[in-house]
Amino acid sequence: MCPWPGVGNLETMGGPESVSDGAGSGHVVGDRELRVSDAEREHVGQLLQRAVGLGMLSLGEFTERMDTALAAKTRGELNSVLIDLPGVRLVGRPAAPSSTFVNAAPSFVKQRPVAAVGSAATPSNLIRSRMSNVNRRGPWQVAPTLHLNNWLSGITLDFTEAIMTTQVVALHLDDYFSSLTLIVPSEATVDLNAVDLVGSSVNNKVRTGPRPGPLHVVVHGRIRFGSITAKHPLMSQWRRLMGR
Repeated sequence: MCPWPGVGNLETMGGPESVSDGAGSGHVVGDRELRVSDAEREHVGQLLQRAVGLGMLSLGEFTERMDTALAAKTRGELNSVLIDLPGVRLVGRPAAPSSTFVNAAPSFVKQRPVAAVGSAATPSNLIRSRMSNVNRRGPWQVAPTLHLNNWLSGITLDFTEAIMTTQVVALHLDDYFSSLTLIVPSEATVDLNAVDLVGSSVNNKVRTGPRPGPLHVVVHGRIRFGSITAKHPLMSQWRRLMGR
């Protein structure tokens, strides 16, 4: 959960001026028609995660809006997932009247360029392997968004002792012939409904919702000829079977 009550803003995603299309046709391209980058999509995802933590969005709404944000090509499409969230200034719109959300946000939130978020995949949030086994266990640092690109590999992500900065963690898959195992605490929820499967299987032994617990993992993307399993630790499963 973010340390300030405001969600954030996209004020710096575009300037107040429109630009020509460069084709000599005289057509002027407005802010809402400008193309968006992966960094802007990721920043919007972080704003949506904050909204979940503040109770403004349900997990189902988060998943739906995250899908829209990932597919957005223009800033107008990207703005649509934030338009009803207080404290968010959208590109091409006048500044909203003063509110507790906007006034409570630190000045650096209003001035930080979206580009500062970085590229969609960085060494700190990318898991990439070829014909290997990858394990993340213990107190490992979890980024709000993880990108997985694996071939012929086995990946295990154990969140039971992980250090997380957000309540919602988004996983973006682009895997081939690989298996992904997610181990989450007993109170956590996992949503695998948005994964595009090609010759693959999904086995979700964890609740999808409806209420957000301390951790909610949302998986997007595509896996080809592989498998995804979400489960609780073995001890939690044993206690459940014993009725404890």
